[in-house]
Amino acid sequence: MPGTLYLIATPIGNLGDMSPRAIETMKAVDVIACEDTRHTLKLLNHFGISKKLVSYHEHNESARAEELAAILAEGGSVGLVSDAGTPAINDPGLILVQKARSIGAEVISIPGPVAFVNAAIVSGLPTDSLFFGGFLPSKQGERRKRLAEIASIPATLVFYESPHRIGRSLADCLDILGDRTASVSRELTKIHEETLTGSLSGILEHILSANSRGEYVLVIDRDRSGRETRSGSSSLQERVAELEAAGHDNRAALKMAAKEHGLSRSEAYRQLQLSRPGDT
Repeated sequence: MPGTLYLIATPIGNLGDMSPRAIETMKAVDVIACEDTRHTLKLLNHFGISKKLVSYHEHNESARAEELAAILAEGGSVGLVSDAGTPAINDPGLILVQKARSIGAEVISIPGPVAFVNAAIVSGLPTDSLFFGGFLPSKQGERRKRLAEIASIPATLVFYESPHRIGRSLADCLDILGDRTASVSRELTKIHEETLTGSLSGILEHILSANSRGEYVLVIDRDRSGRETRSGSSSLQERVAELEAAGHDNRAALKMAAKEHGLSRSEAYRQLQLSRPGDT
């Protein structure tokens, strides 16, 4: 009979957040799979846990999942942890869960900290409906396109962002989504925990003037303007027409619409030409 895979949440900063159930589970499993064995070893040592560790990260996930699935198939138990927080939430885990399910192994979650949930509940923004987008794309064009795609979702938007990219991402959010109410949190549960709230423009100004460290969680309110948000529901051709009707000349309208759709002006022009019937 197949064994059990445990998805074990670990602290995102404060070790006091480690649950008794998580500690007992880590003591009981046959092996613990983790992103960084050195990092997890420190955690185990802190709680007096001695257990076999194997690496399981984005670069070896497929191969290692096969090995771990073999342990489960023989009736063994595997605990999966990430470096911080809940495994499989923007961290490796999906492939192993799928393989465990495919062989009939039981999959059990040992709940605990999730950074984006903590950031959302302290933001002061509605949590009745949340859209978690993980990390925004690193390239500006792709990032702007992604923001345009989700701009009209009727939910509070939540993203992770790195410290070296937070300023650029906030600027793109401001440009594509408009000056919505938002918050950014960093160093959650740690000594220097900080959450800034206000308008995107105000937060951006603060971030650009500060030299803060740590990973960020960005929480943005849903669109409350009562209109379609930027390019969220308009095609490129429709948006150009809207801007021209508003008084912009064709060149300016094309440039603005291209920016909203995360495209270069030349690419937008090419797409516009292809969308016009009868053009060659």
